[in-house]
Amino acid sequence: MKQLTIQSLDAIDETAREFIEQMGDNTVFAFHGKMGAGKTTFIKAICEELGVEDVINSPTFAIVNEYRSGTGELIYHFDFYRINKEEEAFDFGYEDYFYSGSLCFIEWPEKVQSLLPHDVVNVTIEEQADGKRIVIIE
Repeated sequence: MKQLTIQSLDAIDETAREFIEQMGDNTVFAFHGKMGAGKTTFIKAICEELGVEDVINSPTFAIVNEYRSGTGELIYHFDFYRINKEEEAFDFGYEDYFYSGSLCFIEWPEKVQSLLPHDVVNVTIEEQADGKRIVIIE
């Protein structure tokens, strides 16, 4: 288990760089946290540090957004908040994404828990009373 701290929005890029250094060969990351904890904001910062130039926003309605890193690698950003049953993930072929070897950042993974790869990296973002965010990587 690793722990990072997002001191403030002004320092989120630094924490995103630290996160990227910790990613290793892993490709699927499940982001846990309460509504408003900063999951989308942190994923946006990670994507920016990876060189994504597209507009990065939450795929709440689209379920998945596709980006390209600065080196041309595909990055998939999922938001399963609006999924009511795991079966809905079959409709868009989740396996093609999760097992593609491309980076996958997943918000609200608990909605599709049994479909996640066995080697998924769980990332929990916890808001602190002083506004800082603790990022726990397991």
